[in-house]
Amino acid sequence: MIALHDAYEQGNDTVKAAVQAFGALHPTGPGGPDAEPDWKLAEKHFTQVIETIMGTAVPLSPGSRDGIVRRAENAAVGFLPAAHTRHYRCPICTERQRPGPPL
Repeated sequence: MIALHDAYEQGNDTVKAAVQAFGALHPTGPGGPDAEPDWKLAEKHFTQVIETIMGTAVPLSPGSRDGIVRRAENAAVGFLPAAHTRHYRCPICTERQRPGPPL
């Protein structure tokens, strides 16, 4: 599966900026915008985005698991710059902050 580092290395300037912004959404601790990113957490969340996309993908042909992975990776990399806006939040962090269903 593609890693954030690979997306950064292989991407254009827009993708590189989006990877940096995604990492910044996962600071290692308090420190505001200058805090060092927690790249392990950012990577974990990026992988979860890919897995979520894979879970909704429909195989183009029987046995095309590699195709699903590749399409999910491409979609996730494309998601980074598309979602890189001023008020963007990590979808995995946001999902975890939602309150559970009422009891």
